[in-house]
Amino acid sequence: MRRTRVLTAVLALAAGLLAGGPPALAADTPQPAGTLAADTYTWKNARIDGGGFVPGIVFNRGEKDLAYARTDIGGAYRWQESTKTWTPLLDSVGWDDWGHTGVVSLASDSADPDRVYAAVGTYTNDWDPTNGAVLRSTDRGASWKKADLPFKLGGNMPGRGMGERLAVDPHDNDVLYLGAPSGHGLWRSTDAGATWSEVTAFPNPGNYAQDPSDTSGYASDNQGITWVTFDESTGGDGSATETIYVGVADKENAVYRSTDAGATWQRIAGQPTGYLAHKGVLDAENGYLYLAYSDTGGPYDGGKGRLYRYATATGTWTDISPVAEADTYYGFSGLTVDRQNPGTVMATAYSSWWPDTQIFRSTDSGGTWTQAWSYTSYPSRENRYTMDVSSSPWLTWGANPSPPEQTPKLGWMTEALEIDPFDSDRMMYGTGATIYGTENLGNWDSGSKFTITPMVRGLEETAVNDLISPPSGAPLISALGDVGGFRHTDLTKVPPMMFTQPNFTSTTSLDFAESDPNTVVRAGNLDSGPHIAFSTDNGANWFAGTDPSGVSGGGTVAAAADGSRFVWSPQGAGVHYATGFGTSWSASSGIPAGAVVESDRVDPKTFYGFKSGKFYVSKDGGATFTASSATGLPAGDSVRFKALPGAKGDVWLAGGASDGPYGLWHSTDSGATFTKLSNVDEADTVGFGKAAPGASYQTLFTSAEIDGVRGIFRSTDKGATWTRVNDDAHQWGWTGAAITGDPRVYGRVYVATNGRGVVYGDTSDTGTDPEEPEEPEEPEEPGPSGACAVTYKITNQWGDGFQADVQLTNTGSATWNGWSLTWSFANGQKISQLWNGSPTQSGPAVTVRNTDWNGTVAAGSSVAFGFTATRSATNTAPTAFELGGQACAVR
Repeated sequence: MRRTRVLTAVLALAAGLLAGGPPALAADTPQPAGTLAADTYTWKNARIDGGGFVPGIVFNRGEKDLAYARTDIGGAYRWQESTKTWTPLLDSVGWDDWGHTGVVSLASDSADPDRVYAAVGTYTNDWDPTNGAVLRSTDRGASWKKADLPFKLGGNMPGRGMGERLAVDPHDNDVLYLGAPSGHGLWRSTDAGATWSEVTAFPNPGNYAQDPSDTSGYASDNQGITWVTFDESTGGDGSATETIYVGVADKENAVYRSTDAGATWQRIAGQPTGYLAHKGVLDAENGYLYLAYSDTGGPYDGGKGRLYRYATATGTWTDISPVAEADTYYGFSGLTVDRQNPGTVMATAYSSWWPDTQIFRSTDSGGTWTQAWSYTSYPSRENRYTMDVSSSPWLTWGANPSPPEQTPKLGWMTEALEIDPFDSDRMMYGTGATIYGTENLGNWDSGSKFTITPMVRGLEETAVNDLISPPSGAPLISALGDVGGFRHTDLTKVPPMMFTQPNFTSTTSLDFAESDPNTVVRAGNLDSGPHIAFSTDNGANWFAGTDPSGVSGGGTVAAAADGSRFVWSPQGAGVHYATGFGTSWSASSGIPAGAVVESDRVDPKTFYGFKSGKFYVSKDGGATFTASSATGLPAGDSVRFKALPGAKGDVWLAGGASDGPYGLWHSTDSGATFTKLSNVDEADTVGFGKAAPGASYQTLFTSAEIDGVRGIFRSTDKGATWTRVNDDAHQWGWTGAAITGDPRVYGRVYVATNGRGVVYGDTSDTGTDPEEPEEPEEPEEPGPSGACAVTYKITNQWGDGFQADVQLTNTGSATWNGWSLTWSFANGQKISQLWNGSPTQSGPAVTVRNTDWNGTVAAGSSVAFGFTATRSATNTAPTAFELGGQACAVR
């Protein structure tokens, strides 16, 4: 289930000051970074597989097995057929442009499958400070260029499941259309997405808003132009398609058409009214435009719906709905045509929350329908399918519902539904929690059951609120939005179940007893029920606590160092404390409601709090707090702080806003005084990990701006110096919620993202003295051998540095499973950062190997990476490249 995601105030206030745009989004000229130390990290996700709403799935109709998925807050992904996984494509979105992780639409160019486009932006109101953009790629999303738009886009706004709003002309693929929200109308590009202008001839910018009275601007926004569909039977190669259909968020005027390549537009006569057209899918072979209608914009709401078929040659409208209007309590949205058998059409009842979603199928162009499940004798039902969620067992939610509900559910918010255009047996559909699919869909028609499984591995879409890594037990326990959270005993495997007993809709805070890591506490949100839970076995099993009066949300919670007591600052009530496991709570004094609370990691009677620029300390187990006399701390509430394990009174505080104090502070006297680190410009999180070899103080981690660069940083010397551990290809938008190191693995860091799940990084740094580096290992033999071509392009230069992009093309006949490209620099150039590859350099010799997600390169396909490097006055481009000892052609 995906609820409205609103980041904390720090997100809007703390406009990141990244020096230049991230290289993979090359709209602006990158600036040279400061003289920061950097480490090469390997980044992965702690596997959850899914966890959020997938409103769009797009198959390329020109190339088999090429597909993309979009998420509302977590970026876009490309399907990797060889591994049946999804590859993230927008990890390069930086702090400053965090809203561009929301994807409102995707378009894959069937005439040139290397081209893909993404319309990005998360909110159209002031929650997102930046305008939207259209990203364009000529290497399937490995790198992007950006065209900024003069308005905002809403990847996480109401109506986000409608679409696709972005479309490529199948006959002239330099022409694209984009449907805009907020009354901005229809837009067109004639240069492959580089520039955009409004189609002023289009007559209707839409008028539907979910709730016009919403003063936040979220539900009151005009949902605008909702989809664009080309009729490929009109026009010809090299000339723009003549007939174009456009959907509009207007219940009386939902569908328009142009028959002169967009020069003029007319409302289609005879169309149904009283509904919004969520999708418009054309079967050009039979001359039918299919439309899925709902009485609202979704993705949560919708009480009535219809399916219609429009005959493009005769103008005849036919109601082909599978059930009578009186029998619908849902709208229709998911809609697809089998391109191998165009008379086969499928649709979803996207807003049928109870007892389950429904999927309909017709093999006679909507004349008759069958459905995925039906009642035999209420409440018993018969399914045409079986579900196997063994790869993501948490999708059962640990539930045991009464019929007619079942677990796992077929889904909810099912607005994305696609039959593979090259394989009638394969279908994928998005839900509020995952992507489901089948590879034996034909069984539907033969009367035997087809199997539905999660097809979501690699797509990680959770918003992370808090993270802990205890010194024993599970290495990672997470607090997540929508799906509550997980206990990871193995980061490479999907946990069997989210937190249950109770199931919070969102977990807001986690803590454990430092000297007894089996004692864990979590606080969270629940529509009805307790807001706090406890575990005595390191988070494996849970039991609910009791709420004090007035609690309305989870807030923050802290466990005493020995687990003997807890302090809780819930929403709706003031700060409270309890001995034991929260069966009885008492109000704390001396601290304001809404304060963030944490515990000292040594003294079980010492707790800390922060609210509105003031730091508070309790020495009696949370009963009374006293305001510290420390001054100069952040004035607002965008603050996160932690006490250091093993050192009484050692506290680190991060936070602030761009219009006031902002940075990282340290106290060694339980918050009586704080010292601001002068070498940290801005900081939003702080966490601790295992000390470096030979170091006596634990490793610090922070999401911060240091020396003018936004990133994830590590210090092994108590903050005296910092090393950036991420790179411009791994930024993940906003990372300001939580961070923690691993107390058992030096260098490992866990980073909270807002839509890309929990990412963790492992260092290549062994902790040796940088003045005495280890001898470099001999590089592995480059492989594979095969025909290849390389394009090396310097994209930017400054005084002592430059940026370059490299494209490696498989010009042979066999697929590469792993690659390693070598070359030598002629003028002493030295790589400082590289993305989409793993580099080593010894003197002038450079080797770049594939990452774990781009090693498979099919014949005729390309892979791309980029880097920044230092240079002297001369910067000669390499003229010779080798793959597996064989020379590559240089283009």
